[in-house]
Amino acid sequence: MSYIPDPVKIFVVEDDPLYMKLVNYVAELNPDHVVRTFTSGRECLEHLHENPTVVTLDYSLPDMSGEEVLTKIKEYNSEINVIIVSSQENINTAVQLLKVGAYDYITKDDETRERLLNAINKAKKNVNLKRQISELREEIGQKYDFQKSIIGESAAIQKVFKLMSKAIKTNITVSITGETGTGKEVVAKAIHYNSPKKQRPFVAVNIAAIPDSLIESELFGHEKGSFTGAVARRKGKFEEADGGTIFLDKIGEMDLNLQAKLLRVLQERELTRVGGNDIVKFDVRVIVATHRNLAEEVKAGNFREDLFYRLLGIPIELPALRDRDKDILLIAKALLGTFAKENNLGKVNLSKEAQTKLMSYSFPGNVRELKSIIELAAVMCEENVINVEDISFNTLQKEGEFLFQEMTLKEYTFKIIRHFLEKYDDNVIKVAQKLDIGKSSIYRYLKEMEEG
Repeated sequence: MSYIPDPVKIFVVEDDPLYMKLVNYVAELNPDHVVRTFTSGRECLEHLHENPTVVTLDYSLPDMSGEEVLTKIKEYNSEINVIIVSSQENINTAVQLLKVGAYDYITKDDETRERLLNAINKAKKNVNLKRQISELREEIGQKYDFQKSIIGESAAIQKVFKLMSKAIKTNITVSITGETGTGKEVVAKAIHYNSPKKQRPFVAVNIAAIPDSLIESELFGHEKGSFTGAVARRKGKFEEADGGTIFLDKIGEMDLNLQAKLLRVLQERELTRVGGNDIVKFDVRVIVATHRNLAEEVKAGNFREDLFYRLLGIPIELPALRDRDKDILLIAKALLGTFAKENNLGKVNLSKEAQTKLMSYSFPGNVRELKSIIELAAVMCEENVINVEDISFNTLQKEGEFLFQEMTLKEYTFKIIRHFLEKYDDNVIKVAQKLDIGKSSIYRYLKEMEEG
């Protein structure tokens, strides 16, 4: 009920005939307002189904107290803006009514007319702003409909969709893994904007981009004077995300000391700002992402085992682009269409030969690399057709380049194993599967490499 009816409805609840005329006059100054007047609280409450935008409420009514009427209005619809008009200038009463949910408190005096007019206009702007935010979040939610924002028909991506559809039904923690460029944040946003928390904030934090000395303050906030440069109190990302979702990207890069603090915060669902003593409770859904194998990091002593299990939740592993078959072409065409539209290029097509070239490439940079390749090709092509020569794979090292070096078979084997270990973040199990050899063989080769 956060929209504004057109025209705007204003209820005036007042038993004093003189002030009834005054308030009614002020409310009707705008021709877009439809004003209804009531002389009792009960009469107003009986018409709340008409969903007024603003209610001006006399504090002293013959049948009910102003606070009682205010409470019942807020129970019916918390979005209705209630302006209290009172003959008493009592600060304690005003504070209490504002706590209950009054939008403003105005005393009956010579300035009532101007103050009331300003309060009504501000209340309307407040409702307008809420409506715009709601519409924007709804628009974002449609954008991140995961069947639209994540393009693909392959079995690998359908498995991801199935897990996402389960994740959006509850507030369970989600851990997303995958190589760099596979779209971990896109998946996180799609889960949030299709979940019950979609109207609340989505706050993303890149752990690797924040210096270790500032991460605690960034996540949990700080009090004024808690450290050099802390000139004012600042809320942390967890407080900013209250009611919504916090996305902790590159969680595997977090320092062990902070991991212990994060674990406690997640267990207790409360935090203390740096330099402070007050306990701040929060309600957030947690989604984490990493390109590392956290299970291996736990074994290596780089990640806390208790935090690992706390964050595991629903594990979603994003497939590399090279493992998604013809999704490569579907994504390429979608990216091409978006880029061409944004840059007024008209319709740009991919030739059959260009499509074949794309399908033959391994895309070590995944979707992010494909996007860069497609956008460059769209700029370089002639007559709005991308041909083979327009597609450039700017890899850091050309595939197979080391074959032209003169090495022994053992040296070649070492180089291949080292290449795959770097590619899969030292995940020995995955490398063994990719090379179709036993884990013990990889460990033996590694030992020989260390011994020279």
